[in-house]
Amino acid sequence: MRKYIPHPMYDNMGERVSKEDACSQLNLDPSSRYILFFGLVRKYKGLNLLLEAMKEEQMKGMNIKLLIAGEFYDDKEKYLKLIEQYGLNDQVIIEDTFIPTDQIRFYFSASDLVVQTYLRASQSGVTQVAYHFNSPILVTDVGGLSEFVPHNKVGYVVPTDPASIAEPV
Repeated sequence: MRKYIPHPMYDNMGERVSKEDACSQLNLDPSSRYILFFGLVRKYKGLNLLLEAMKEEQMKGMNIKLLIAGEFYDDKEKYLKLIEQYGLNDQVIIEDTFIPTDQIRFYFSASDLVVQTYLRASQSGVTQVAYHFNSPILVTDVGGLSEFVPHNKVGYVVPTDPASIAEPV
């Protein structure tokens, strides 16, 4: 017998605040557009795909900054090399640490889009956190992620390739 038990909705992280207040708390420029890669950085979560997408021409002209918030459980150096190689130093902000529960709301409130460019997944708690904060989500079409993110309703479902991830939404 199998049981399906999805991640619960997380409601212990406070309420959404204004983008200006969130950016002030995080020392970010509120005039920039932020996409958020949140949580533990592991290989299967596809941060490399997102960095490849960030170098695409359509992304470069959109004043988008990538905010990576979470501890690296994969080799951080390989991502730093990609950032350097793709010329993204001014577009990527890394907060390589555990994000305390009382700070999570600022990351989601500062962001215009939560991005989950996973290579494989069944489900993700980050999706439920994004729902709690009414944040739009971009997920790759792997595992069960698309079941939780109806395309063009609460977010976007895209193939696992950098060009598709970079397409304007």
